[in-house]
Amino acid sequence: MPAPAQTPGVKRVLFMAEAVTLAHVARPVALARSLDAQHYDVHLAHHPRYRDLLGDLAFTEHDIESISPQQFTQALAQGQPLYDLPTLVRYVEEDQRLIAAVQPDVIVGDFRLSLAVSAALAGIPYIALSNAYWSPYCRQHYRIPELPLTRVLGPRLGQPLFALARPLVFALHCLPMHRLRKRYGLRSLGFDLARVYTHADYTLYADVPDFYRMAPLPAGHRFIGPVIWSPAFPQPPWWPDLPTDRPIAYVTLGSSGSADLLPALVAALGQLELTAVVSTAGAPVPASVPDNVYVAPYLPGEDAVAKASLVICNGGSPTTHQALAQGVPVIGVASNLDQYLNMSAIEKAGAGRLLRAGNCNAAQLVVLIRAMLAEPAYAVAARVAAGRFAAYDAPRAFAGVVTQLCDGNAASPFMENNWGKAL
Repeated sequence: MPAPAQTPGVKRVLFMAEAVTLAHVARPVALARSLDAQHYDVHLAHHPRYRDLLGDLAFTEHDIESISPQQFTQALAQGQPLYDLPTLVRYVEEDQRLIAAVQPDVIVGDFRLSLAVSAALAGIPYIALSNAYWSPYCRQHYRIPELPLTRVLGPRLGQPLFALARPLVFALHCLPMHRLRKRYGLRSLGFDLARVYTHADYTLYADVPDFYRMAPLPAGHRFIGPVIWSPAFPQPPWWPDLPTDRPIAYVTLGSSGSADLLPALVAALGQLELTAVVSTAGAPVPASVPDNVYVAPYLPGEDAVAKASLVICNGGSPTTHQALAQGVPVIGVASNLDQYLNMSAIEKAGAGRLLRAGNCNAAQLVVLIRAMLAEPAYAVAARVAAGRFAAYDAPRAFAGVVTQLCDGNAASPFMENNWGKAL
């Protein structure tokens, strides 16, 4: 396929999103919208499974392969590598075809791990979007997530074994990428999973540094602040009549939460003196819904948070960042390691509490929701977080990095021998 004609003076930016969760598509969309169309020709490549949630997009779209959310979630639940070598090879081949067709000046990826190879081979600057808790420069404590080991031994007995086994397990997760880079003549990234997940010419963290213990960052790693995004869905018919005489809780387990927890959540909410608005994220509505609970498949998240005194979610960064940006504390019902890492930082800051999805029940939720609504310290800590978030403008910071790269004024210690030559 011939490359599209490019207007003189207009730079072309290719965003590639791995659609294993909505978040990995939403962040590129939010940042792509920050680029001035007069100066940038924007292309977005993603699997179309989340397309209906993205609204109108003023840039060119391309369909690409992505493993299914079900495969991704199952691998996380079993503690298995997310990708095997044949899958990554297919990804690289597809990346290369698209890069050759689009001929971008800069490539931006969100959890599209193959781009650490594809962009280098093409000799094109590559920006990776990530969270700070996956940084190789983050001094991290790993709590055992919901794994077969946890279900057998429980978290207390399982934690010491997890701590012993984790380095080896992480190394096994790195092995497919090690083999992929060797296949294409690129230097190994070693067996540090955080390095494998974040390797790029520029790595941008959609977080604020205040929540993390970070070693000094090299030039190629930067915090840009949270990327806030809501699905393009209208307010439900009951929205204007939502009672406001009691506290409001906003509940969503997102695209990567445990949908089977929804009935317990809804049952707990029915026992409390509050109003609850629940987004099922496309999951079936529970058979029994109390009178004080309002349910919709999707809700405009930022609008819901604006009404809420408390947010209950899966503990992932998209919804927790929505909440903290508006000074609202959170309960994270976490399952996978990503959610545990994110909620551990929020819990340490005093702006939320982590619940283990594996042993979460209605009685436990009732006690915690009451306690958090009664204790003003959580809301105070959330407002402090909101102030820290407000100091960052992620779209503007991102656009600045893209401009530097397009103008040739940025440098990174991780560039693959001047963008592309094999090491």
